[in-house]
Amino acid sequence: MAAVTRGEIQDMSEELKKICLSNMDEAPARRGAREAFKHVQFAIDHCLFKLPIDGVKMTEVYEVNSRGLEIFSKSWLPERTPLKAIVCYCHGYADTCTFYFEGVARKLASSGFGVFALDYPGFGLSDGLHGYIPSFEDLVNDVVEHFSKIKEKKEYQHLPSFLLGESMGGAIALNIHFKQPTAWDGAALIAPLCKFAEDMIPHWLLKQILIGVAKVLPKTKLVPQKEEVKENIYRDVKKRKLAPFNVLLYKDKPRLGTALELLKATQELEQRLEEVSLPLLIMHGEADIITDPSASKALYEKASATDKKLCLYKDAFHTLLEGEPDETIFHVLGDIVSWLDEHSNKKNKY
Repeated sequence: MAAVTRGEIQDMSEELKKICLSNMDEAPARRGAREAFKHVQFAIDHCLFKLPIDGVKMTEVYEVNSRGLEIFSKSWLPERTPLKAIVCYCHGYADTCTFYFEGVARKLASSGFGVFALDYPGFGLSDGLHGYIPSFEDLVNDVVEHFSKIKEKKEYQHLPSFLLGESMGGAIALNIHFKQPTAWDGAALIAPLCKFAEDMIPHWLLKQILIGVAKVLPKTKLVPQKEEVKENIYRDVKKRKLAPFNVLLYKDKPRLGTALELLKATQELEQRLEEVSLPLLIMHGEADIITDPSASKALYEKASATDKKLCLYKDAFHTLLEGEPDETIFHVLGDIVSWLDEHSNKKNKY
């Protein structure tokens, strides 16, 4: 992600502009920024924020995990209908579960699903240096710990449970599956980070230099990004202009240590695709130049799961649920709800 410029936030008040451009390396600054932007979020002209909220119970919690980190989490539950299943969401790199996913979660909850999400350490409202992943393995373990506590609650033990992962969150969801091979009834993956597209990886020599520097200065924001990569996030130009309102999004150059951890994680994941055995829904934009659509095809072909489905969306970019034209966003949401309905019914029959 590239840093936000004043030109990109011209539609904001002066007060919000100052907050948007301020240093958000630490969690207290991010939490303050979220409070300041909260009142404008649902006034933004985006289809996800126009979805109905009636009949959805939302709960926000801060809880210290086993590593001593204060983790933010949120749930969305239907108030008027019985639960069909629970859906545990893994957000993408740089993101939070409190912005665009709010609309997605409301849609899922109003369709009968209990939705649970957290901000990873170093992202959103959780503790940690912004955008920094010192250990991908630790991050996955943090998510496993959080979702396991939810699944162990008496009121959810009898229900089907699904993982929903977006981009880096798709890689996290697959790693959760590797750690808990029989614990989940399926995973829906949106542009999963099984492999970086070639445009995302620096030239071989530069990559070796950056790897060396990362061992000494892992927190440094130094990984170069091409301009066309930034533009591939949102296909809808109007939605691209709304991006700065997601004030918790990490918008600087990736930190060296984070980039190295993600590179290692994708390389390991590429070698383990055959181990994926749970029911799968894989969704990818054909024009995505951030996560490689060919890697999603490889996941579909190599996964040992017999129940698997691949949906490729013509001309679509990376953020299928946030940055596409409204009709594509609703198409993808519809595909997710239909798949969850089908697989919840399968489990509930037994």
